[in-house]
Amino acid sequence: MNQSWLEIVGAGLLAGTVLPTPLAGQPNPGPYARIAVLHPRDGHTVDFEAGYIRHLAWHQQAKDTWVWYGWTVTFGERQRWFVYATFGRTAASLDGPVAPAEDERDNILNVAPHVDRWENALYEYLPGLSRGTGVPQPTARVELTTVDLRPGTAGAFEAALGASSLHPTRETLWYRMVAGGPVPRYVRLRPRPSLSALLEDLGPTLPDGIEPLIAKTTVEILTLRPTMSLGLGSP
Repeated sequence: MNQSWLEIVGAGLLAGTVLPTPLAGQPNPGPYARIAVLHPRDGHTVDFEAGYIRHLAWHQQAKDTWVWYGWTVTFGERQRWFVYATFGRTAASLDGPVAPAEDERDNILNVAPHVDRWENALYEYLPGLSRGTGVPQPTARVELTTVDLRPGTAGAFEAALGASSLHPTRETLWYRMVAGGPVPRYVRLRPRPSLSALLEDLGPTLPDGIEPLIAKTTVEILTLRPTMSLGLGSP
């Protein structure tokens, strides 16, 4: 999509009503996800969250039907950054965010002045490497693992994951980046109800023998922000 960063950020800064399930408003989920990260300006965290909440009220009034997740990075180099995401999107639905021009105007007023860095990327869900539906459960915690590969190794990486004995037994979701950063890049989400549940489920992150394919691996733990999410059931 040809959008300015304000349009992209504005389309994703959503929260508010609580609906029965994370698929509310998405009767025919597709394979795509948008995952974005915002860095509040130093000293602006309180103002960012207040402005964000005001912007959420606009989305409620605009009757936005997309389901959005909001998290704060709790453990990781990007501590206190804000992550928002939507899952189960079709290609056609990505062309139609709610009232983009009005969204941008409200975002310029309430959110943009308090943000100095942002990342926004489009991903495709990989069901053959995952356990789950591609739309994560809205749990209190989620592990976000980002794997940057060396050029030309994506096929070998996916084949190694598919042939690995480390098949997930609990919800584990893999996505391949389509656009929005250095490629090839993959992310893995592991939603869990608590930090202790994540720690008890620790094990090898990736199969042995694929280290030569990887340029960098980053593991972060995020905390769900229900008041900065839209359409989620109770975690």
